[in-house]
Amino acid sequence: MVHKADGTSELAGRRLFAVYATASLLPIVALGAVLSWLLGVQADRNGLIEARHQAGIAAVAMSPLLATADLHDLTPVQRLILGRTADFAAAQSQVLRVSVYSPDGHRVFQSDEPAMKHSSTESDEVSDEVKRALRGEVLAQLSHMDADAGGGGPRVVEVYQPVRATPASGPVGVVELYLPYEPIAAHAAEDRRTITRVLVGGLAALWLVLIAISISVTRRLRRQVRATTYLAAHDPLTSLPNRMSFRQQAACDLAESPSGTAVAVMDLDRFREVNDALGHRNGDELLEKLAVRLRAAVRPDDTVARLGGNEFGLVIRDVACPAEAEETLQRLRAVVSEGIVVGGLPLTVEASVGYALHPADSPDAHSPDTDALLRFADIAMSTAKRRRLGLARYDEADNPHDGTALTLMGELQRAVADDELVLHYQPKVHISTGRVEAVEALVRWQHPERGLLFPDAFIPAAEQTELMELLTTWVIGRSLDDLGRIDPSGTMRVAVNVSARSLARPDFAATLLALLAGHEVAPDRIVLEMTETALLIDPERVADALGELSRAGVRISIDDFGAGQTSLGYLATLPVDEVKIDKSFVLDMALNPRNAAIVRSVVELAHSLGFTTTAEGVETADALSDLRSMGCDAAQGYLLSRPVSLARLPSSLGEAARLAAIPVPR
Repeated sequence: MVHKADGTSELAGRRLFAVYATASLLPIVALGAVLSWLLGVQADRNGLIEARHQAGIAAVAMSPLLATADLHDLTPVQRLILGRTADFAAAQSQVLRVSVYSPDGHRVFQSDEPAMKHSSTESDEVSDEVKRALRGEVLAQLSHMDADAGGGGPRVVEVYQPVRATPASGPVGVVELYLPYEPIAAHAAEDRRTITRVLVGGLAALWLVLIAISISVTRRLRRQVRATTYLAAHDPLTSLPNRMSFRQQAACDLAESPSGTAVAVMDLDRFREVNDALGHRNGDELLEKLAVRLRAAVRPDDTVARLGGNEFGLVIRDVACPAEAEETLQRLRAVVSEGIVVGGLPLTVEASVGYALHPADSPDAHSPDTDALLRFADIAMSTAKRRRLGLARYDEADNPHDGTALTLMGELQRAVADDELVLHYQPKVHISTGRVEAVEALVRWQHPERGLLFPDAFIPAAEQTELMELLTTWVIGRSLDDLGRIDPSGTMRVAVNVSARSLARPDFAATLLALLAGHEVAPDRIVLEMTETALLIDPERVADALGELSRAGVRISIDDFGAGQTSLGYLATLPVDEVKIDKSFVLDMALNPRNAAIVRSVVELAHSLGFTTTAEGVETADALSDLRSMGCDAAQGYLLSRPVSLARLPSSLGEAARLAAIPVPR
């Protein structure tokens, strides 16, 4: 298809150039015609000038006789001399006729007697030419012999020459001469032909030069256009199709493939380490070599492209099932992971691949959406990288940016203003005493159309926007309002989850302390729960904020401890009061001895650092008994109480305390 399009474009370009060459020739031809006409006009003018010169010579020969004669009445001798002079000039083919006019403008002599018989008499009207000549002008014009008498003789130059007695005196008469135009015309025609040949040759040469320049410029432009077109569709480093070209080719493949088609995104693992250790030039060399490998490893009908950075896009056609797609993609991962030498050093590169299948994973099985499939493949790639799977297929559950979440973000600000958010509370019970020492505030959204929404439906998307700060402020303010009704005695605490975005705000500590003062709640009655990941977003600013809050009396808790990546050295420098053991370890203690060992180690480590411990996910009496034996301080989970509304919380608190105090027989 590409070659056919190129051939069609080349043919169209040639046709366009032929039209241009023809169009550019037309003004040159028109210019030549105009110049040729101007040359003809100039030739006639030159003929008249030459005729005037010849007439002047003839008039000079007759001037001595005419200047001394009485032109009103020429003598026979004078007429004879004039006739012989005219005959001599005619014999030399210089003059065809000579006429003499008197000072009053009447013709008194004409060389050819037959014409004289028909010439004007003294009563004839004086012509304008004679009048002007008597005023001193020399006139020359093209005419025909005997044109005044209606004759159609040969072309002549008719010249009216004033006759003066002395150079300084006025005209005493006029000599009219008829000179043959043919010799003059022949000379002018020869000049005209010569100039025309030069003109035609020059214009033709000019046109050829213009065409040659146009051909050269057109070729360069075509090369530049081809280069620009190539760069617009290809990655300059690897020469693979780029993202735009990949989308177009993927759309064609999806439309043409009769069976399943896999759209995949491949991301090189730890590529940044290669750039940092070996430099960007070697990083580029690695990408070039891997691009050559991938291009050689895919089938002719499949597509491989560089999407940007260290990401490659793949379209695998005609895959009958997910297993076939995974077999092909695993083979490509193996090709990438083969040893490679870059910058003189042997390297081993691994890749994470995510893919989506059409029509199985398409939003519309009958109308493939290339952008959606590419987005799904990218989500699957992120899943494969995060879970260290190597290869993963798109799963809708892994999509954090679906349309529903975006719609909810547009409604969340209104929901806060319209008081659609509600808080549910889950008790945290001290294992040894059975006393409920705190409740955790968990936000819910009572959506007017979707019903009760749990945090997973809107919190992850809100954390990417400024709405999270509004939401956090609302949760803290509402939980402080409810705290007086939950425990009028003033001893119970409320725990609130704080996002990384809120912790990174410079004014977070001041805002929280202002809320506590406004609600007249002691700082030690609120517990801020944050994940280990949130602590690492901006460690310096987070440490400053937590230090200020801790000095004011606010308690700090590390949520989901064990699932993050906080170093123990960093944790020991923070003003932490509590660690909450991640529920994934607690839930599997009975089935997995290693998880039980991890829980026991966390409890011992926390106590050695001066922290209290709370176990999340306590759902069985055996788990509660094991935690008691390990010395864990507090428990939280469905065994004791689910999160409940404020209205149901009092009964839930009593039941949780009762269940925590019941010893479990072993």
